[in-house]
Amino acid sequence: RGARPPAIGRRRRHSRGVVPRGGRPRHRAALPRTPWTVRGPPPQVLAEMVEPRPVREQVELDTVTFAERLHYVPGLARPRFPPWERGWHDPWHSPGPRCEEMPLYKERGCFICHQGVRMLEGVRQAQWLTKTKLVEGLPPAVQGIVDNPALGLQELEERVKHMVSHARLWDTAEAAPKREKYCPVLFENLIHVCRLMSGKYPSLSKRMLARNCRIAATWERESILLQVRGLSGILMNSMTPIPPVASKEEILATKEHVLETFYPIAPTIDLQEVNVYKELNDTGFRDGYPYSHPHTLFFLESANARTDRFRPEQLRAKMLMFAFGNALAKARVLHGNDPKVLEQPVVVQSIGTDGQLFQFMVFQLNTTDLVSNDGIKNLVWIDSDQNLYERAQCVPEVKKGVVMKPAGISGFQPDTFKKFLALYLHGTV
Repeated sequence: RGARPPAIGRRRRHSRGVVPRGGRPRHRAALPRTPWTVRGPPPQVLAEMVEPRPVREQVELDTVTFAERLHYVPGLARPRFPPWERGWHDPWHSPGPRCEEMPLYKERGCFICHQGVRMLEGVRQAQWLTKTKLVEGLPPAVQGIVDNPALGLQELEERVKHMVSHARLWDTAEAAPKREKYCPVLFENLIHVCRLMSGKYPSLSKRMLARNCRIAATWERESILLQVRGLSGILMNSMTPIPPVASKEEILATKEHVLETFYPIAPTIDLQEVNVYKELNDTGFRDGYPYSHPHTLFFLESANARTDRFRPEQLRAKMLMFAFGNALAKARVLHGNDPKVLEQPVVVQSIGTDGQLFQFMVFQLNTTDLVSNDGIKNLVWIDSDQNLYERAQCVPEVKKGVVMKPAGISGFQPDTFKKFLALYLHGTV
């Protein structure tokens, strides 16, 4: 018998069972650069390649829902019912009017700074918004209180160390208290130590701590309407204002200062823009309140999670904005709403802490003419990142029966408390 001739079109089987591609071998190298490979076929060729499809007639079909069955049915659409009318106004279940229909709606937007604002540029942004010149360190009037040995601040060092131990170690039965617990306790302890000076300086008793007080201050900055509004931390008021800390020569020298910009970042970044607002200047206290002069603002960053706390730079910016807001609201009460250079500047202090790291600030409002960058500027003194102690060891660290780190407070720095007490005594001593 002769060999069977191969069938026409039958592919030859490879020795390994792989069927090779029949016909001309495929080009393995890069395709030549032609108009078809670079830009594709021409539009007229593409139009011929696309088969025209007939347009189907759009038929409207009724949506089948499970409304009549009164229960969910897979495959059927969810019914949509008209809004139910109660027949009377329920404020708890009312959608409310649209923003454009509210009586306080305005076309011009206003940028709000409140407790939750975290400024991207920190103090630099707050300086531009408040037209303020920054001076590093504490002013001479406050630094003189810190360095004065006649005040006997050294006698309180051991008591302050016990107060820190009370807040971090002894005030709770937990092995390691959380920040939201020990930060307010430490603040109350430090204020208690400061009040012990009332026996030596009776005028310290003419002060009042106000919690959850609200502030509102409105100003214009280069055609931008700005406002500080909302809770302003723990405010200590006094019956007499703090005297100015900068001389007239230092105030006049601020004319030459050039405010730093951060183009292309807008100065209003991270501020809340609203169209429903009221242009208001309010100190938060009624007329005739005996403790009407703002003295010191306290900000406590007591959140347990690090992401919920302000970074030190953001905290200092918030301290500057609210110190400026309290000073501006008080200046409007004393000198009216007209922009002018103040004959008697308004001074407001601010202290911020997370239970270990302290920020100290003294702000002096010299002018309420804040529209342009020219003229006299306001002044702020900042002493930043001052540790009261380095570490609080709640549980001793033991290795192989040897105590490596005993429980207690380590790295206590009394100079930080002296600055805290100096700001408390400022205006009295």
